[in-house]
Amino acid sequence: MTTDILIVGSGCAGLYAALHLPQDKAITIITKKDSESSDSFLAQGGMCMLKDSGDYDSYFEDTLRAGHYENDKTSVEIMIKSSPDIVDDLVSYGVDFQREEDGSFSFTKEGAHSTKRILFHKDITGKEITSHLLTQVRNRKNVTILENTCLLDLLCEGNACYGAVVRNADGSVSRISADYTLLATGGVGGLYRHSTNFRHLTGDSIAIALKHNIRTKDLDYIQIHPTTLFSDKKEDRSFLISESVRGEGARLYDKNMQRFVDELLPRDLLTEAIYAQMKKDGTDFVWEDLRPIPTEELTLHFPNIVAHCKKMGYDVTRECIPVVPAQHYFMGGIEVNHQSKTSMERLYAIGETACNGVHGKNRLASNSLLESLVFAKRAAFDLSAHYESANDKGSELSTMINEDTDFNALAQKYHDMIMNTIQKGQKK
Repeated sequence: MTTDILIVGSGCAGLYAALHLPQDKAITIITKKDSESSDSFLAQGGMCMLKDSGDYDSYFEDTLRAGHYENDKTSVEIMIKSSPDIVDDLVSYGVDFQREEDGSFSFTKEGAHSTKRILFHKDITGKEITSHLLTQVRNRKNVTILENTCLLDLLCEGNACYGAVVRNADGSVSRISADYTLLATGGVGGLYRHSTNFRHLTGDSIAIALKHNIRTKDLDYIQIHPTTLFSDKKEDRSFLISESVRGEGARLYDKNMQRFVDELLPRDLLTEAIYAQMKKDGTDFVWEDLRPIPTEELTLHFPNIVAHCKKMGYDVTRECIPVVPAQHYFMGGIEVNHQSKTSMERLYAIGETACNGVHGKNRLASNSLLESLVFAKRAAFDLSAHYESANDKGSELSTMINEDTDFNALAQKYHDMIMNTIQKGQKK
C-alpha cells in the first residue's frame, strides 16, 4: 500500500494532526484495536486552558513546580499560549465544555493547580473531545482509517523513514509506503500489572525507536496516579478516580477513617504519601470519601465515576471507596523538537509517545490532552510547510518483510528493553 502520510494511532493527537494536514494528501491512519480504544477516550478530569493573560505566570509556575523544574520552558510556553487557539478549534468541532449561566466557560481545579483553569465535560472530557475529532476525521475524504492494524516496524534507509511494516486485521504482514510518518501510539501502561491504560498500549513506538537508534528521552519518568478504584482481579484495567474529585472536595482516609494528607499535592508526592500510609496500616488501599461533594454536584459533574462505582458495589453518596495508586502516564518517550520532529528524517512523534520536555519529571494534572493537541498541530503545520515527495522510496524497501520473521518475539525483546531502561533509570 502507498499513502502520502501515515499516522500510527487514533487518539486525540493522531486525529487532530490529520485534521490539520493538507486535504490534497492521502492520509492513512492505522490503529492497533478499534478507533475508540485509545487512552484519549478515557481522560476524565478535563483540559487546561489559559483563561486570561493574568493567569499565565501562575499556570507556568504550576507546570514547572509539578515537573520538578525539569521541564523544557519553551515547550511549556508554547503549550500555554497555544491553548486558546486549541479550544477555539474544539468548540468549532462541536465539543461541549461546561459553561456558566452567562455562557462563559466553567473551570474546575485539580491537584497542584493554584487556581481553577480546567475545562471539562462532566467526567468524560476525553471522550467528548476525541469523539468529535474522530467524527471530523471520518468526514474527510482524503483520510482512511485501518482498524486492528498493528505497527511492527519502520521502513528505514539511512536516517530516513519511508513508512512502516504492519500486521493487518487478517493476520497478514504487509508494507505501507509513505512520504512521512507520524507516531502517535500512546503510552506504556500495558507493560504494567496495575495501569489505567488500555492493555494493548505497550509502547510499540518506543520499542521500535530503540531498535533503530532514534533518540529517546526520560524513559524512566513514569507517573503513578494516586487514586484508582481498588480491585483484586488481575484482569481489570485500573479505573481512575479523577483528580477533579479531590479538587471539588473529596478526602483521603487511613484504615481508621482519619484524614492523613493534603489531597491536592502533586501526583507523585500524593502517591508517596498513600504508599507510606498503606505500609503503615498494612493495607492494600486507602479510603476516598466523595461525600463532602454535594450530591447534586457529584451526580452532575461525575456521572461516569458514580455509575462505575455503583456497578462495582459502592454508593459514593453514602460510603467511602477503596483506592490505590496505579501507573497512569508516561512523561518520557521519543525525543522531539518543538515541531514534534524526531531525530530521524521524515518521522514525527506526537502525544504520549513523544517527549518534548513539557511535563518535566511529573505531569501537571489535565495538561495531557492540551499538550497532545498543541504539538500535534505543530507537527502537521511543520510537515505541510516542508513537504517533499519521497519518490516512491518506500516501495523499494521490501527487505523488511520476511515471512520467517517472528515479529512477536521481536516485540517482546524491545518491550523488555523499555522496562529494563525504565527500571535502571528509577534505581539510579
